[in-house]
Amino acid sequence: MLYLSTSCFKSDENMDSRTKILNSASELFLEGGVSALSVRAISKRAGLSTIGIYSHFQGKQGILDALYIEGFNMVYDAMNVEVSDKASLKLVLLGCERYLSVAVDNEAHYRLIFGENDAAYEPSKEARDAADRAFAKLVHNTGDYLRDAGLKTDRFVAAMDLWAIVHGYVSISHHARAKQDWDWKAMALRAVELHMRALD
Repeated sequence: MLYLSTSCFKSDENMDSRTKILNSASELFLEGGVSALSVRAISKRAGLSTIGIYSHFQGKQGILDALYIEGFNMVYDAMNVEVSDKASLKLVLLGCERYLSVAVDNEAHYRLIFGENDAAYEPSKEARDAADRAFAKLVHNTGDYLRDAGLKTDRFVAAMDLWAIVHGYVSISHHARAKQDWDWKAMALRAVELHMRALD
């Protein structure tokens, strides 16, 4: 599985064609949104022929699917954490902290999987499964906290609350310019902790 970030868009002679294509697509997406992701533009940026694009991904839809799956696998891996003392709130907070890092370090993937994709793009079953797996991990971590704290709150509702909090802070950090010096990650984690402690 690839882990792409804006820091790895440098050209590399040893990089395989598939990675070059996905790096180029991510870079173009950050520059111009999904409308910038034409096969011709991606092939030009990657230094490959359009035939090469189709041989690896069967065109733009295949590239979007690959980025979508990678994005949700990153989210899953971020939340797939353990803490030595089994304190579930620590697990929830660590998972959320790592989720926020994915959003910052892999902005193109994050923006693509959470709403800025092509209206014509329909995720494949594999892509939908990757999304479901990531959310299931958040539900699992949240459920552990609720169980350990003896709370009756529905774990799916609580997980959705957490996702709304962290996603909201990520969205603000991507668009707000007036307060760029704010520590969005710390603010989001504080909001998560306050919310979890307030559950009954």
